Amino acid sequence: MQHRGFGVALSRRSLFGAGAALAVGVGLGACGDAEKKNAPVMTGNSSATGTTTAADPVSVAAEAYVFGYPLVLMDVTREQSGTPNALFHARTLPTAADHGVVRMNLDTLYTSAWLDLRPEPMVLQVPDMGPDRYWLMQLMDAWTNTVHNPSNVKPRVREGQSTFTYAIAGPGWSGALPDNVTRLDMPTATVWMIGRTQVNGPADLDAVHALQDRIVLAPLSAWTAGRVAPVAGATMATGTPPPKVVSGMNSRTFFDRMCAVLAANPPAAADDIAMKRFAAIGVRPGGTVEGQPADALDQGIAAAQKRLQEYHNPAAKNENGWIFATNVGAYGTDYDLRAYTAKVGLGANLAEDAVYPSTFGVADADGTPRRYRIRFERDQLPPTAAFWSLTAYGSDNYLVDNPAGIYSVGHQTPVEPGPDGRVTIAVQHEDPGPDVAPGHWLPIPATGTFSLSMRLYAPKPEALDGTWQPPALTPVN
Repeated sequence: MQHRGFGVALSRRSLFGAGAALAVGVGLGACGDAEKKNAPVMTGNSSATGTTTAADPVSVAAEAYVFGYPLVLMDVTREQSGTPNALFHARTLPTAADHGVVRMNLDTLYTSAWLDLRPEPMVLQVPDMGPDRYWLMQLMDAWTNTVHNPSNVKPRVREGQSTFTYAIAGPGWSGALPDNVTRLDMPTATVWMIGRTQVNGPADLDAVHALQDRIVLAPLSAWTAGRVAPVAGATMATGTPPPKVVSGMNSRTFFDRMCAVLAANPPAAADDIAMKRFAAIGVRPGGTVEGQPADALDQGIAAAQKRLQEYHNPAAKNENGWIFATNVGAYGTDYDLRAYTAKVGLGANLAEDAVYPSTFGVADADGTPRRYRIRFERDQLPPTAAFWSLTAYGSDNYLVDNPAGIYSVGHQTPVEPGPDGRVTIAVQHEDPGPDVAPGHWLPIPATGTFSLSMRLYAPKPEALDGTWQPPALTPVN
């Protein structure tokens, strides 16, 4: 199934802009004050310690909402996303005219599939894309945890295989697999696969489309019988974005939906203490909150939503004004972080696969355009095992319209060091002229605020541990 994009069913902040939107969300959250951070709602690890009163239905409802929000949001997104066990491919690169999704990237084309593993495992085969093309197949459970992440950097297959074949198996499956198939066990029967394939500009689109068309997803029984055929995807639903659907649910609708999805995708063993508390208001696999006081449930949800609105990720990094998080993608019992990440960037990947530092600026001073620069010292370009890019966004989080049609630098047009070995990028509205080499000018709006997102694909350890830090966005006099 081919799509220009994945449509509103995936929400404006999910998938295409998940990482960068999350970085922006982290940045805004980091501005919260101490009073907000200490809001009196006990969630996350606190529910595992039993620090709140079990008899307080408002507190229990608040905890249960934060706990279940990612599960319900994933289920609503799945419901709006067409036929299960079918591939959907994005086919085009965005421009400033595209306002369907915020903070879009120009580096990869996405492939998405929602898997139902209850009948049997699904086989995923990724073709050999060559030694220099980045690809990633992110597999998330129903709770938004990235459980497996095979890529060209870490393919997880035997050395020398020309294709990469995986059997994605649900809980309890115990069958046998061919020798050339790598087993990937998932803890839930519902799985969201988000694939990314590197694209090197518009001229490379046909080549990437051909590679996408060679990605195979098939039931194991069909695979072993040699009856693999493309699965036609249904037309994607259009309508209210999933986050709005979830936020518009009344308390009974939300919690009863949560109970139904819990039955299909049970929580982890580490969640047992929390689940015992939630049972006090009827929240359990296959349960119902019928008979619980609606006002208490409503108050609990309101408190939880306020908590998420004011959440601050204590592990957020601020390096020279660049904000990003490296602790997302797998959450354990950190229910606050899990819910917040789903809220601002559903589908967030592990930092080992990509990170998205973002920084912010003001494009003008009393109407006069300002000029900035980013200067990488000798041998200090972003350290990755794949590639990196730098993209500008306006105050609305969309790509910046400009006559040159330049939306990002660093990837499609490689940067070149100067005589001193340093790489300087002009960040400004006006064309800097012939003295600045192609690929070294990133246009920003003439007025208002703007932001930049630096994307590092397969970042090296020094990019994650702070040994390397992105250089500051510096005003030019």
